[in-house]
Amino acid sequence: MNRIGTLMRREFRGYFATPVAYVFIVIFLFLAGIFTFYVGNFYERNQADLEPFFRYLPWLYMLLIPAISMRLWSEERKTGTIELLMTLPVSLADAVLGKFLAAWLFTALALALTFPLWLTVNYLGDPDNTVIAAGYLGSLLMAGGFLAVGSCVSALTRNQVIAFVISFVICFAFNLSGFPIVLDFFRSWAPAVIVDTISSFSFLTHATSIQKGVIDLRDIVFFTSLIGFFLYANMLAIDARKSS
Repeated sequence: MNRIGTLMRREFRGYFATPVAYVFIVIFLFLAGIFTFYVGNFYERNQADLEPFFRYLPWLYMLLIPAISMRLWSEERKTGTIELLMTLPVSLADAVLGKFLAAWLFTALALALTFPLWLTVNYLGDPDNTVIAAGYLGSLLMAGGFLAVGSCVSALTRNQVIAFVISFVICFAFNLSGFPIVLDFFRSWAPAVIVDTISSFSFLTHATSIQKGVIDLRDIVFFTSLIGFFLYANMLAIDARKSS
């Protein structure tokens, strides 16, 4: 745990070594405000809640989180520092988990900086803060899922642009898997069990349930299992590259 914590802190500080982190946070906060107040018709709804913010957050994640994850391993492979990292007294699992947790912590920081939105709805009305807190929990778990996917993809290529595009496509597929238009396509020829399985992989379905204030163990298990699966695949990808 000490090795993971040390690597996590090193990686987290590395985000702020360049202006990229600050640019990301500013863009994230700006777009979050646009989607909440303008695209989400916050004032027209005349309700003191953050439903518009949470509704559009998965699509915002889909665009911005691959930009964070694309550098996790692609940059290490491109610069050749991955060999140096593997010579350090840390296991492969420590390295994968440390990098992932640093990226997740950075995303959590960006999410936490949206607290003025929470303050705004409390100033304008009397929202259910328990529901909002659950919404933030669901959003953080969903961010972890997106990051785990992006980290795994980043380990497969040294080109950050390719890592970004592939991560975006996979995250887009996870978002769309619960949409009626997708499920109707599969219902036309696939058995019901396959349709239900595809629907169960929808990030939107699981996150929306939590964001409504319903903490269902199945949703927690889904995100934690998905994170675990892609981090394990991340380890296999790096190990295969190291052996070749």
